[in-house]
Amino acid sequence: MEFTTLQQGEGAVQVVLKGRLDGYWSDHLAKHLQEVIRLGARGVWVDLSDVGYISSMGLRVLVENYKTLAGIQGAFGVLNPSPQVTTVLRMTGLFDQLVKPAPPPAVAKEEAAAEIIERGSTVYEVRNLGADAGFRCVTIGNPGLLTSASYTANACCKVGFPSSTLAVGLGAFGNSFEDSRPRFGEFLAAGGAAAYQPTDGSNVADYLLSHEALIPEVQVLNAVRCEGDFSHALRFSANGDKGAGLSQIAEECLALTKSDSAAIVIAAEANGLVGASLRKPPVEGNTDIFAHPEIRQWISFSPERVHARTMVLVVGIVSKSADGALGTFLRPVGKLQGHFHGAAFSYQPLKRGKLDLADTVKSLFGNASLEGVLHLVYDDREANGAGESEFVRGACWIGPITGSVKEEAAA
Repeated sequence: MEFTTLQQGEGAVQVVLKGRLDGYWSDHLAKHLQEVIRLGARGVWVDLSDVGYISSMGLRVLVENYKTLAGIQGAFGVLNPSPQVTTVLRMTGLFDQLVKPAPPPAVAKEEAAAEIIERGSTVYEVRNLGADAGFRCVTIGNPGLLTSASYTANACCKVGFPSSTLAVGLGAFGNSFEDSRPRFGEFLAAGGAAAYQPTDGSNVADYLLSHEALIPEVQVLNAVRCEGDFSHALRFSANGDKGAGLSQIAEECLALTKSDSAAIVIAAEANGLVGASLRKPPVEGNTDIFAHPEIRQWISFSPERVHARTMVLVVGIVSKSADGALGTFLRPVGKLQGHFHGAAFSYQPLKRGKLDLADTVKSLFGNASLEGVLHLVYDDREANGAGESEFVRGACWIGPITGSVKEEAAA
């Protein structure tokens, strides 16, 4: 089979096929269309005039891409199906859904951004959501207990995370400390969802998603929990082989909010993540988990970027310094201080135009596969440092932190 890809105006692509769309070539077509969408196409039309045979696997590829683009307010269609393909489409009831008899219509251009900022090879499209918006953050628990793995029931509390909150920390899903004890690991919460990485050896991340009266609740050992509204939303796109580093995005976020600290949520395609996660729950261990060689038993660290070409939800805080109530939770992020966790998903493109965080989160957890949750690390060791997490393109929501207090956990 031959594939010919033709640009049909901004954001629109026509793929002309010639040959048999059987099981073997269906897999190739699926990968080709995924790459076309990944590169920014939001209108895709497949010309089947020279296709003499289509299997059920071929039909599946067409329907899956139709659903993918419909889910991001794009468009997908079949052009000029051959008589053989037309017969199959009519027999399966897909003809009226997929076939577009007219040439591809123009794809709507991206909604005009309030401001366009270029920083090196990265372009930011910025929208102002509200000058008075911001977040008040509460720190829960003592992050210092992680070093000795000495969390007990008295250091744990149940915390709810409605859609107005975001958080990062250590916790688990469960009814009590004892119920959660085998599983405590890194978690994040944003947009009405919470996800965490269990340390029970399963290596399968889990999540809870808000629905009607259901609000995600986490048994928390330590966390930063922020509640409020975002002041800015932005889209970004990094040109070239190198993506935008997390520290670069964090610097831009602080500059936009004109504040010393900010809460940030990022949904973006990853060029790769650099991070770490617990191997065992940090409870009643009474040992220095960062000492050598014990650290190998306690911490899993990525010596190079992982989860490349996935869609990632990153939640965290960033500050110009480690002073104040947030200080014990902050770690170096380039020239700044921050604390970020990332949840990696199978790739799913973002919608066009203005994005709502809750809708984006719901779409990710509902339509993509959660692959893992990491504490993101800035590894600037000269000899063999892995660097930092990088992102190719995506969206970001930002709000200045207008106040922070310390709240001790209670059983």
